[in-house]
Amino acid sequence: MQSYYSKIESLIKKHGSERKALLVILRDIQAEYNYLPQEALILVSESLNIPLIDTVGVATFYRAFSLKPRGKYTVTVCLGTACHVRGAPKVLEEFERKLNITAGHTTEDKEFSLETVNCFGCCAIGPVVVVDGNYYAQTNIRKVDSILKKYRKKKER
Repeated sequence: MQSYYSKIESLIKKHGSERKALLVILRDIQAEYNYLPQEALILVSESLNIPLIDTVGVATFYRAFSLKPRGKYTVTVCLGTACHVRGAPKVLEEFERKLNITAGHTTEDKEFSLETVNCFGCCAIGPVVVVDGNYYAQTNIRKVDSILKKYRKKKER
């Protein structure tokens, strides 16, 4: 556990212990652990002399942060109006079925997290699914397997 605390302390030292460094420190912790562990939030709060409630407030305000472990790959399904009327709810159901999780959760093997968003702003090509920054346009339930297969193959390499 010592190396865990050492890593967090080195991230704090890297950015300085001023209040303005909070966001970038949390970003680096998120990148390192794929979520923000409670112990890390406490250590950051103490090191930056920020009340824990404020640190947690920042961590929960930004969608990029998670207080629960996320999967290696994040699958995000758009449920905005344009995507919704073109079948996005069925696409989401298919991802839930194939991954055996519901939106907002992570697979047991920590490979995939499934999330939804209200709009990506690319309504003309909906339904849209984004996996780690890769956009999949006009997605339907028949495309779900091939999308997941791309990322499962990366795991095997």
